[in-house]
Amino acid sequence: MDGVLEKSAVKRVIAAMVKNEVKGEIKVLTQTAKSAAEAAAGLGIEVGQIASSIIFKLPDGNPLLVITSGRHRVDTQLVAKELNVGELDRVDADYVKEKSGFSIGGVAPIGWVNQPAITLIDKALNDYEVVWAAAGHPHAVFPTTYEELMKSTNAKAMTVGDN
Repeated sequence: MDGVLEKSAVKRVIAAMVKNEVKGEIKVLTQTAKSAAEAAAGLGIEVGQIASSIIFKLPDGNPLLVITSGRHRVDTQLVAKELNVGELDRVDADYVKEKSGFSIGGVAPIGWVNQPAITLIDKALNDYEVVWAAAGHPHAVFPTTYEELMKSTNAKAMTVGDN
């Protein structure tokens, strides 16, 4: 997987890691990490340790980033209720790329081209000493902690799905 660390999206993540003092180093996987299950298998860890960056559209059109544990799905009704909005809209690949600067399958929680209006972090990720997040490419991930993710993304902690 030569060249992954040279991709502009991965370089944005590296710069954000340095800026936010995220201590881990990006790991390039031989297989893709497009899903939490794939990433966990490639790393030999529990799927719950994968910090998936899921993007939704708020009613005002702005992006919502939910950093969720790979062990469950985001309950959009629960999150909408907690945020006091009618509903969360699903988004397509173009919206994801425009707002985050990342392609689906490699969306990182940091290094966005346009910061999300709201960032939530799944309280379930706090169950793990180390969590892994996408690093801007389907083959790139980085280790971090719940605390580092909260600090580097200005995320609000919330229960976002069934544990």
